Amino acid sequence: MRPPAKPSRAAIAGALCGICLVSVSLPAAAAHLEVQVGRSYMDSFASNTVFIESVFDDHTIGTSRFSWTPDVSLGWINGRDLEHYRYSNPSTTDDAWILAGGVRFHYGDADSWYRRLFFSFQPALQSARTQALSSPYEFVSTLGWQGRRFSFQIRHISNGDLHMPNRGETMALVGVGFDL
Repeated sequence: MRPPAKPSRAAIAGALCGICLVSVSLPAAAAHLEVQVGRSYMDSFASNTVFIESVFDDHTIGTSRFSWTPDVSLGWINGRDLEHYRYSNPSTTDDAWILAGGVRFHYGDADSWYRRLFFSFQPALQSARTQALSSPYEFVSTLGWQGRRFSFQIRHISNGDLHMPNRGETMALVGVGFDL
């Protein structure tokens, strides 16, 4: 049986352009754009990572104090040359590009101090097969704090044990953002 084909960079770029075109065409969709940098860990092995994320308008869930916000992100995780996995299939040397889209959940009134805390969940596609990210689809879970210009986040990317190996990537990110 042949291994599944890797999504090409052109396909990922095309999907991102499509998401951007849809988001730009949404009426009154004010966006917050962030550039996030940090370190990602597979087991105890670190690597650099960069994400660009766009967050859109809040939507209240019924009459509750919960709300959801659409968000899309494009990320890059640098590969690692680890002796232990050098001859494994998959290895750890490939860079991974991640394209994700989902929602952020908030709780509280607009003036509550805890309103800036959020949990995000995004299904994602990715470009590489590594020990950490071994399938073309992944799930991105983020717990974070977003201010007007800065954000702090703990993010985990994994395929939810739907394909092995499934070491996942766990990262700490700091973001700088601005409103469009």
